[in-house]
Amino acid sequence: MFTPQNRPGSGYPEQTGYARGMAALGWITPRRRSATARSVLAGEAAAEAARKSALENAEVETLAEAPAAAPTEPEFPVVGDVRAAAFFDLDNTVMQGASLFHFGRGLYKRRFFRKRELARFAWQQMWFRLAGVEDPEHMQDARDSALSIVQGHRVSELMTIGEEIYDEYMAERIWPGTRALAQAHLDAGQKVWLVTAAPVETATIIARRLGLTGALGTVAESIGGVYTGKLVGEPLHGPAKAEAVRALAAAEGLDLSRCAAYSDSANDIPMLSIVGYPYAVNPDGRLRKYAREHGWRLRDYRTGRKAARVGIPAAAGVGALAGGTAAAIALRRRRR
Repeated sequence: MFTPQNRPGSGYPEQTGYARGMAALGWITPRRRSATARSVLAGEAAAEAARKSALENAEVETLAEAPAAAPTEPEFPVVGDVRAAAFFDLDNTVMQGASLFHFGRGLYKRRFFRKRELARFAWQQMWFRLAGVEDPEHMQDARDSALSIVQGHRVSELMTIGEEIYDEYMAERIWPGTRALAQAHLDAGQKVWLVTAAPVETATIIARRLGLTGALGTVAESIGGVYTGKLVGEPLHGPAKAEAVRALAAAEGLDLSRCAAYSDSANDIPMLSIVGYPYAVNPDGRLRKYAREHGWRLRDYRTGRKAARVGIPAAAGVGALAGGTAAAIALRRRRR
């Protein structure tokens, strides 16, 4: 859970602390009573970081080529609708498993912490994959561990390491089916954002590698380019995600009723509920039930009876192949 810093040629946004960052947020929407103050703060900080990152990346980077795709729904996404955008959860929606665990593996390889801590991360990752839902205690433990691990390290150091870890552990775990959905929005001329409780640095790297617009993620405090071990607000989770999306939509001039959101978790119902096109992707049991009750669209790129029963991700290779095949068939049908 880290926050980007400006340094010459980095292309990443600067977070200079809570007071200065919040004072600069003149474009943030009024706070809503349904969210806690810390949720609003986390959402605002994530939106500020994401918007700065996207603006800077647009000036200095050319998006990587990605396979062309067509909409999976006949009426959506609407080509040329600049007031529409798409928001994607990361863990188990875009990527198989928890991105924070994969990042932890990379840090362990580089001797940032001991084997005992890696074993705890591994247990939490296994539970996440088997249960198909997030455990609040596991998430809190992972956040505390990550903050203690990076405290005192420079932001630039973690950004460089994050690029390497993406190639080592994350790139092969992207769901092709979800990637095709994101590409459909990009091909329609819409912006696409990741929205995740993962560190904003990690999320920004993943978004850039996938050719997306940017990322909203958990913002950690840093002073002078060094992590303090504290967060700005709270993790971008649950209601905080909805607040971040509202803030970014206001800044970008988006109409949320024309936007889409994608997630696997019932924890993201607040975010899914504020857009006009909510999608449950690889959903856990609670979200699947809620989506059916409310007429939301469902997409499942896992395979086998286990996935349908309890949300267990299939083997990476088989799941990726099936997901990509299903997406390709659906896209071909729309082209005819």
